[in-house]
Amino acid sequence: MRGRDFLSIHDLTTTELVGLLDHAAKLKAGSALGGRHEPLAGKVLALVFEKPSLRTRTTFDVGMFKLGGRAVYLGPDDVRMGARETPADVAKNLERWVDGIAARVFAHSTVEVLAQHAGIPVINALSDWEHPCQALAAMLTIRERCGRIDGIRLAWIGDGNNTARSVVCAGAKLGMNIVVATPEEYRLDANTVERARAEAWAAHGRVETTVDPVAAVRGADVIYTDVWTSMGQEASAAARLRVFQPYQVNAALLARAPAHAIVMHCLPAHRGEEVAAEVLDSPRSAAFDEAENRLHTQNALLVEVLS
Repeated sequence: MRGRDFLSIHDLTTTELVGLLDHAAKLKAGSALGGRHEPLAGKVLALVFEKPSLRTRTTFDVGMFKLGGRAVYLGPDDVRMGARETPADVAKNLERWVDGIAARVFAHSTVEVLAQHAGIPVINALSDWEHPCQALAAMLTIRERCGRIDGIRLAWIGDGNNTARSVVCAGAKLGMNIVVATPEEYRLDANTVERARAEAWAAHGRVETTVDPVAAVRGADVIYTDVWTSMGQEASAAARLRVFQPYQVNAALLARAPAHAIVMHCLPAHRGEEVAAEVLDSPRSAAFDEAENRLHTQNALLVEVLS
């Protein structure tokens, strides 16, 4: 993957995805043993962020440090892409100073333009279309908690959003059995569902959709949810709150799932909305394990594309 962009889960073959997870597991094990490994010594990663962040900024910053390099943070007021400078001009400048760009943006087209005009790797650290780095962490966490990924039944509950798109597509590549439960007006787009179904079929898995969250969690090994209103959607927050009420992951919904089922969330969580606090803080929650794994999966990605 050296020198390649990572804008979408679809940028990875199944073999590459499995390899990244294996690499992440090795880096995590080495970190736990206290080993010093600096494959990115002298490398610099620019963090171009249009949105605020806790997990994404910290894990990329800490990751580059632990790998021997460093990160340079460029927040919304530093760059102001589209107002002060075009994304193309930002890319043409940054490629002369740094070795890679991780961009957290509103519009997916922005990361596409950055990648088109930068002669260095561009990583999608979140866009309105996909959140591929989150999907990597989710897959590693599922493998750790469930012992495998293929054949695992995952129920996505809530909005058919960017994280859903990446998690469903990653799981499909790895042979998961996925049920996406969303309100009709917030369903996952048809093209994504079709492509995920084709990849799941090739990997002996399947992808189904429903509007019934109770049906989705029956037999589920993993229950995944996310916020109902993402950054940039605040104008529709009140309407979303009404529509999504039946999709809250709470004790009543968990009671319809197997006792071994775990709950995942990409965070930050709106406690009392998409997930009840009693669930997020329970032993069945893997949300904070997943947050930890953002560091390890992104470290593997950084080593693959920058070294």
